[in-house]
Amino acid sequence: MKPESVSLLVVDDEERIRSFLTSELERRGFAVEDAASGEDALDRIAARDFHVVLMDLRLPGMTGLEALRVIRNGEPGPEVIIITGHGAIDTAIEAIRLGAYHYITKPFKLRELEIHIRKAGEKVALERKSRRLERLVLTDAPEWTIVGDSPGIREVLRLIEKMAPSDSTVLITGESGTGKELVARRIHHLSARRDAPFVAVNCGTFQESLLETELFGHEKGAFTGAFQTREGLFEVAQEGTLFLDEIGEISNALQVKLLRALQEGEIRRVGSERSIRVDVRILAATNLDLSEAVTAGQFREDLFYRLNVLPVPVPALRDRRDDIAALVHHFLSTISIPGKGPFTITERALDALSRYSWPGNVRELKNTVERMKILSEDTVVDLADIPREVLGVESPGEIGATDPAMPLADVERRHILNVLRHTDNNRTKAARVLGISTRTLYNKLGEYERGGVLPPDLRR
Repeated sequence: MKPESVSLLVVDDEERIRSFLTSELERRGFAVEDAASGEDALDRIAARDFHVVLMDLRLPGMTGLEALRVIRNGEPGPEVIIITGHGAIDTAIEAIRLGAYHYITKPFKLRELEIHIRKAGEKVALERKSRRLERLVLTDAPEWTIVGDSPGIREVLRLIEKMAPSDSTVLITGESGTGKELVARRIHHLSARRDAPFVAVNCGTFQESLLETELFGHEKGAFTGAFQTREGLFEVAQEGTLFLDEIGEISNALQVKLLRALQEGEIRRVGSERSIRVDVRILAATNLDLSEAVTAGQFREDLFYRLNVLPVPVPALRDRRDDIAALVHHFLSTISIPGKGPFTITERALDALSRYSWPGNVRELKNTVERMKILSEDTVVDLADIPREVLGVESPGEIGATDPAMPLADVERRHILNVLRHTDNNRTKAARVLGISTRTLYNKLGEYERGGVLPPDLRR
């Protein structure tokens, strides 16, 4: 960890020693503040996130040992290095027992002190990084592959390759379920920031005040219930990528603060007057037409242009039907169902899936494949395993084509018989597709046979 990345608080009641340590440690590159008492030190720590506290044991009022107890009893905070004289070794050992990182006795060498400060700073940085990673908003699995070879997807992949090395903001547009977050993750994965965090947040799921604290963090006591200081996602994503999904849903007030963060490269926690520098690449996504929102006064024009530096439109699944078969096979092989082995799909089932309009796009297709795998009686997906709403849309030539003047009973009969043919006269599967009981289906077929309208190929 570089010295300039370590924030240090020097606590000593002797102004001469405090001034000497501050100037020498600043000269070595550390960011140093100082305090003359334990009480003053605690106030400074409450106002700022220090990595390391260098504290004398002998302080007026609250002793160094008492201040240490308060620091270690709170939320994870700075590491504490104790300065002590030769006559107070027992007390220094007690400080270690209470959680001090190390103690150093007077007189000491500045080089030795610098090494201890650097190691303590690295320890704090690693712990904070670990806590940040725990807050990452992740999808089911880190899959970076974008499936498809249609012209629309080839263009998306071309744009990703071009944009990934840049640090410019990207605006990913498209209907819900088209895979906008997958595009964002692919951009991050191919960028120089790939080893740093990718943090995703859905802006449409938070109230305005909650989203502000989620993005920018808050200080202890900033509002009722703020019992501790909390980093925002801008800090969690430091040196990495922050993906703002449903960016069109944020309020006008929050748009102003987001614009400042993008322009200035700094944020301010709720309840704080101190700005924090952030190094984060922003990727945003929306299913809205933001240019129309700008015209309607619902989205700031300056923020729109700041986000829309590199636009990536993602096509709807109905506009890339040639990719449906590849996506189905991909999901059949990647979605794991406990107790079931590899799945295959019949050509007629695949053809039926390819004719559906998929208003929920790739997300709906993935969920449908998972549903079919769960409900299938074997490992071959066929028409009987496809949900009725999928079979019943955009396939009128095969399922229940009707004359507008046809009686309802005839429409029902034609639909039942067509489903039976699609399931190879498997009546259990047909009943499941139709959403009726097997007994009801048999009763219907009995009526058709007695009425002489049950085709020979469907009789038993």
